[in-house]
This record gives sequence, structure tokens and C-alpha cells, in this order.
Amino acid sequence: MQNRAKEYLERLESELENKRKELGVDDDLKKVPGVTSKMLVKFGENDIKTVEDLAGCATDDLVGWTERKEGGEPTKHPGILDGNEVSRDDAESMIMQARVLAGWITEADLAKKTEEAEAPEGQPA
Repeated sequence: MQNRAKEYLERLESELENKRKELGVDDDLKKVPGVTSKMLVKFGENDIKTVEDLAGCATDDLVGWTERKEGGEPTKHPGILDGNEVSRDDAESMIMQARVLAGWITEADLAKKTEEAEAPEGQPA
């Protein structure tokens, strides 16, 4: 039974890898921490094919957002990774890591941003 499960998972991974290649998604996107094969296919289906494409995304692009109009019901706008159970924090982390890989920011810039976010209110990082 374990062998069948392992074979199934390997076949699924192979299918996702083939689909990713068909969609023209760069291998470098696999280097972004947290990105899975299923996500790579979703990216390709939504024209995110390079690290730079992912680096240019906003968190809302990946996880969606809710729009509230005065007097109306809230409208949920789906994100590219809907159904992948990705939190806003995880999506933001993937985007920031893509920006590091793309050379838009450095690891030091990212660490500084993290320190600032974790500093108590009213206190400098």
C-alpha cells in the first residue's frame, strides 16, 4: 500500500512538473521558499513565469481580497493561489524572497523590514 501511495505521489509530481514546463514557468521559481509544484502550475496559468513576475505581485494578487462597498454585501475576489491554503504572511514571504532572488532587495533589507515589523509600537527597531 505504501508503494502505491508513493508511486501515486511521484506520478502526480511528474504531471505537475510537465504542466509547469508546458506553461513556460522558469526553473528559478522553484528556488523561492514555500513555493510548491501545484503553485508553480497556478502561477503559469496566471502568467507568472519568472522570479521577477512573482516579485512584482502584491499579496492580494496571490491570496485575494474582500471589497466592502457601502450598503452592500462584501465581495470576495479570489487570488491566484486560492485553494492552496496559503496565508497572507506566507504569500508576502514568497513575494519578498522572490524580490531577493530577483536582486530588487538584499537579505539585509529583508531582515531590516522584519525587525521593524517585530519592534513594539513606538519603539525603533
